[in-house]
Amino acid sequence: MQYAQFWRPGALLILLWFALRNRVSEEEQVTIDVGLVGFGFAGRVFHAPIIAAVPGLRLRAIVQRSQGDASALYPQAIIVKSIDDLLAIDDIRLVVIATPNTSHYGLARQSLLAGKDVVVDKPFTTTYEEALDLIELAKQHRRLLSVYQNLRSNGDFRTIRQLAESQRFGRVALYEAHFDRYRLQTRPGAWRERAEPGSGVFFDLGVHLIDQAIVLFGRPSAISADIRVERDGAVVDDAFDVTLHYPKMRALLRASMIAIAPDLRFLLRGEKAAFVKHGIDPQEQALKHGETPRDDTWGREAREKWGTLYGSQDGAVTAETIQTLPGDYRLFYANVRDTILRTASIDVTHEQMLDVMHALELARESNQKQCTLDWRTL
Repeated sequence: MQYAQFWRPGALLILLWFALRNRVSEEEQVTIDVGLVGFGFAGRVFHAPIIAAVPGLRLRAIVQRSQGDASALYPQAIIVKSIDDLLAIDDIRLVVIATPNTSHYGLARQSLLAGKDVVVDKPFTTTYEEALDLIELAKQHRRLLSVYQNLRSNGDFRTIRQLAESQRFGRVALYEAHFDRYRLQTRPGAWRERAEPGSGVFFDLGVHLIDQAIVLFGRPSAISADIRVERDGAVVDDAFDVTLHYPKMRALLRASMIAIAPDLRFLLRGEKAAFVKHGIDPQEQALKHGETPRDDTWGREAREKWGTLYGSQDGAVTAETIQTLPGDYRLFYANVRDTILRTASIDVTHEQMLDVMHALELARESNQKQCTLDWRTL
């Protein structure tokens, strides 16, 4: 009897341990099924391989209207012809929209109405009104809705963000970000280069630069923009210079398709220090070549591309090489996964999504009127 009294609490402890272990095991095994709408450049290069590399996400289905190699690359996924077929698969919890910009609004709306969580490739929509409508719909249906701002996970931006938060610069006076390429030939058949809403380099690349600036510095007080065509034969904008005005600071955002010389990527200049960074994050090229993120070597930049932090000591200018943090697009989808599982909050918020759309529209208006426009609350 005494032995039984001794054993009973121990047995309870053992049973409790097994219950907790099984509970943890069940949580670890939670898998979110993902449906990818679109398997063109964005879906094939920037979404599918990243989704497949994130633990807890499973690429369950892909919408590919034309014959292609989606089934060969992702044999475990169901290949369907339409968004209707994809939404009919009950297991799918998260829908990713990676289609031409003009289709984002309609496809995202249909997915939200079907009770799915939704990620939309950038730009979110082609107008602020469409963006606001989708956000209100997501709130009504209590669904996750976010935009694929994957360049927040670039190593260069992660590095400059860490530096900006370090207080090493004193008061920041200038931030400059470039997204330059050298591509003289136009591509008349590409939807990004057709004269339609949401096309052109500004909506393609400017959306990233604006988002990064807002992450670093918040909403500007005013915007001025020069959005233009530089290449012969181009029918949509292929270059821009956008200035976000802040009290005692400017953020200059620039892109061109005729930048033959290696150009600046980031400049952050303050009263006490300045950081200069050249080169492009290696993830995009790796993905284009069919590489996938599988280990901790992913997204690491070559030493010769690391940036330089300039300071002052005893009246002399100092220069310190700053190692670039690893870039990792998986961070975006890991955050989406954790938000769905209610263990995190979404990084790309509704407020930020609307601010970026507002900035895009103000910049277009500034370019048309050739003037600086105050940030207006919509």
